[in-house]
Amino acid sequence: MKNHKIQWILGGIALLVLPLILQYFGNAWVRIADLALLYVMLALGLNIVVGYAGLLDLGYVAFYAVGAYMFGLLASPHLADNFAWFAAHFPEGLHMSLWMVIPLALVLAAITGVLLGIPVLKLRGDYLAIVTLGFGEIIRIFLNNLDHPVNITNGPKGLGQIDSVKLFGLDFGRRLELFGFDISSVTLYYYLFLALVLITIVICYRLQDSRIGRAWMAIREDEIAAKAMGINTRNMKLLAFGMGASFGGVAGAMFGAFQGFVSPESFSLMESVMIVAMVVLGGIGHIPGVILGAVLLSALPEVLRYVAGPLQAMTDGRLDSSILRQLLIALAMIIVMLLRPRGLWPAPEHGKSLAQKS
Repeated sequence: MKNHKIQWILGGIALLVLPLILQYFGNAWVRIADLALLYVMLALGLNIVVGYAGLLDLGYVAFYAVGAYMFGLLASPHLADNFAWFAAHFPEGLHMSLWMVIPLALVLAAITGVLLGIPVLKLRGDYLAIVTLGFGEIIRIFLNNLDHPVNITNGPKGLGQIDSVKLFGLDFGRRLELFGFDISSVTLYYYLFLALVLITIVICYRLQDSRIGRAWMAIREDEIAAKAMGINTRNMKLLAFGMGASFGGVAGAMFGAFQGFVSPESFSLMESVMIVAMVVLGGIGHIPGVILGAVLLSALPEVLRYVAGPLQAMTDGRLDSSILRQLLIALAMIIVMLLRPRGLWPAPEHGKSLAQKS
């Protein structure tokens, strides 16, 4: 027990010190860590739908987009510039606190998740994947085209001038000098995202061990048997869609604040595929595995920039560096899934875990 406590304490200290060390190598590395934490939150949310309830969702990025655009509309001058009645009531614009942003993003994304879940309740497997994929693309196309005749989303131009997060009088968009140390904006966001990820992990563990979590897993293993045991599969599926989507909405709102700009390009089908890949690569249904998969797949493309550059030079620039990076990521994923078909850190098998406990 003491060893475990020491490991937890050392791990916590490492996470707190990490951005301060990365700062010395440039803010770009801290930014990679920030985005990795956002992807961890997204992967944990999708893990509820895919890992716990066994519902293959390929349109999860839609909830990410809903949260990002919600914050973008409420925390930018776009509504005041395009709607006279809004400018009359809020001439200074809406500058909402974090305590309002997170619940709003959570509720709006959860409602969107339930609305998606209602028409697809009877679908499973490939059919469910195709419908959710279509839903994700519909949301992206809507965001891309809702600039005419009424300009709601500003279309492909996106929403800019989005407020940074402000908490307890601290503006996360500005540098902070503390005890002689210069803490950059991206480092402040790192600590905020880390706190949200830790809350998400606690919620996921509590859900996993709760009656709701066990009901989801029963549906995943055998829906007919779960229904025969008295589980309301309809409500449980809708709850899974809503709960999973809520984490995506919060991550999206934080992404909008962090970037200061959102556009439909950030919510393409490739993003959904990558989030699913994070869950599968790490280990479906296993929280530490999902976190590992999210960190690796979000950081790997950035790290591979330093590998793709020399490779591009070797081919005299005939191959684009972004294509090379995608090729290397795909090869790495193929190798991992061939060697570890259950993921890098899979959930322990039931028989083995029971034997270990006894």
